[in-house]
Amino acid sequence: MTQKERYSRLIEWFSENMPSPTTELEYDSPFHLLLAVILSAQCTDKRVNIVTPPLFKAYPDPQSLAEATEEEVYSYIKSVTFPNNKTRHLIKAAKILTNEFGGEMPSDIEGLMKLPGVGRKTANVMLAVIWNKAAMAVDTHVFRVSNRIGLTNNSKTPLNTEKTLVKYFPAEILSTAHHWLILHGRYVCKSRNPDCNNCGLTDVCKKYSNDIKNARSNK
Repeated sequence: MTQKERYSRLIEWFSENMPSPTTELEYDSPFHLLLAVILSAQCTDKRVNIVTPPLFKAYPDPQSLAEATEEEVYSYIKSVTFPNNKTRHLIKAAKILTNEFGGEMPSDIEGLMKLPGVGRKTANVMLAVIWNKAAMAVDTHVFRVSNRIGLTNNSKTPLNTEKTLVKYFPAEILSTAHHWLILHGRYVCKSRNPDCNNCGLTDVCKKYSNDIKNARSNK
């Protein structure tokens, strides 16, 4: 199977079985999605969604958060991973949004990456989710699933994975494909115990094919 054929089969399957995927982070504005994505680093979306409602209510816009103290913000997010660093990132990002961007969310990757706590992955999430731009955010799920299935060829870095996925996925579905791979990795192609018995992509998955061959050769 060629790389192009593998992508075509995957797109066909996901289009039928997951036609309208969305982020599982809950938010009510671009600013609040930014806060949620920053908080989600090495933390579950479930935990973030528990923390954010009172945080969003206390800080409805960048200016209100920019004026907050670290103690105040920490009290809302202390149950997430790395709360001290994330507290500082949230406040600094709010200050930059207020002072440099007039309280508006930048819609380009360069502007977004000026914000503390925002790397390439977070910036691409914002571009894909808020503006539906042709952006591919590569988190641990996307990186793992892409290598396992064979969408990438033993990619070593998230950036290499991103470049390959951008090359093969049509631009108009790239933001959707981002959600496909994340959700597939979160619930089916899990890190430690991939649920291959309930996966509809075993016919195109390189890892599954190799596992079958190895099992047969060991008999």
